[in-house]
Amino acid sequence: MKDGNDSTAVGRAPEVERDGFTSRKLIRPTLNHRAELRGDTPLERRDRSLGAVAAKKSPPPEQTHAENFYYQKQMQAKTPMVVVLQDGEELHGVIEWYDKNCIKLLRSGSANVLIYKPAIKYMYKQSEAR
Repeated sequence: MKDGNDSTAVGRAPEVERDGFTSRKLIRPTLNHRAELRGDTPLERRDRSLGAVAAKKSPPPEQTHAENFYYQKQMQAKTPMVVVLQDGEELHGVIEWYDKNCIKLLRSGSANVLIYKPAIKYMYKQSEAR
């Protein structure tokens, strides 16, 4: 019968342990190897990556602030403006201030007017009149 204290234990290789350190080999599969493990074909990988790019694309901003920039520019220059209302009436004056819903128009020789933006058909600079 064999002695229970054999120098080579079962399941242990003699070269595994040297000077208290174990030698380990790190295995890092390539990207293709990982895809093969998942069962993907190259076409499926490409489609998945394109879908991820499309999903990450953000929508355009709701407000560009172009309208605010235009009002600021006309207010600072005190540009004489013509505001045409939905009913065709024309108001001449300088924009004093504006907010989200309305514009205040300073008029010479007449009362100043507060105009709601939905009532405005269009506006232009008085110097650009036909």
